[in-house]
Amino acid sequence: MNHDNQGLDFSTVIASTVHDMKNSLAALTQAHGQWLARLPEAMREGSEQGVIEHEFTHLNGMLVQLLGLYKLGVNQLPMCPDYHELDDFIEAQLAAHQAVLKHRDLLATWRIDTPNPLGFFDRELVASVVSNMLDNAIRHAGHTVLIGIEEQGEQLVISINDDGPGYPQVMLERQQDYVQGIDYRSGSTGLGLYFAARIAGLHERNGVKGRIEIGNGGALGGGLFRFYLP
Repeated sequence: MNHDNQGLDFSTVIASTVHDMKNSLAALTQAHGQWLARLPEAMREGSEQGVIEHEFTHLNGMLVQLLGLYKLGVNQLPMCPDYHELDDFIEAQLAAHQAVLKHRDLLATWRIDTPNPLGFFDRELVASVVSNMLDNAIRHAGHTVLIGIEEQGEQLVISINDDGPGYPQVMLERQQDYVQGIDYRSGSTGLGLYFAARIAGLHERNGVKGRIEIGNGGALGGGLFRFYLP
C-alpha cells in the first residue's frame, strides 16, 4: 500500500480553507453593514467602527493575497491585461477605502502626471496590490495619503505615499528579500511585498518585467511604495 497518496496536499487544504474564510468574512462584513445601518446615526461614527472596518479590509486583503500566492505556486493565476483609464482606476481604489479613510480622519488625494490617460495591465491583480499597499499606508499615516501615477522612461509607475514614520531601515536594506520573516514587534511577514513583486513580475513587455520599490520620502515624507509596469 502506498502511503504517499493517503493524505491531501497540505497547500490545497490551506487554499480551500482560506477560500471558506474569505466567504465567511464577506458574510460577516455584509451582516455588520446591515446592523450598522439600523443604528442611530450618532452611534455609527464611533472610533470602534473605524477599527472594525479597517480590520475587515485588512483581513480580506490578506486572504486575497494567500489565494493569489497559492495560484501562483500552481500556475493557475489568470493574467488578463487590458487598457484601463487611470483616473477611473485610482478613484475605484479610493472609493473602496472611503469608509476607513473617513473613520481614520485621513485625507486621501491623487494625481496623474502623464499625458497618456490609459494604462495596460491586469486590473484585478494590480488592484489587489494597490488595495493592500493603500491599506498599509492608511494603517501608518498620520493625516494624509497620496496615490500618484507617472511615467518613467517607458514604464508606468503607481506610487503610494503617506506621512507616517516610513519603512524601517532594515526593510529598506533588505528589500530584495521580500519574505523577511515575522517581525513580532510589528506583526509584519513581508508577504504583502512578496505578493506585489510577483504580480509586478507577471507584467512583461519587450523583455522588461515589472518590479516594485520601497523607500521613504516623497511628497509626504513617509513611506513610499512604487509599482513599476513596463
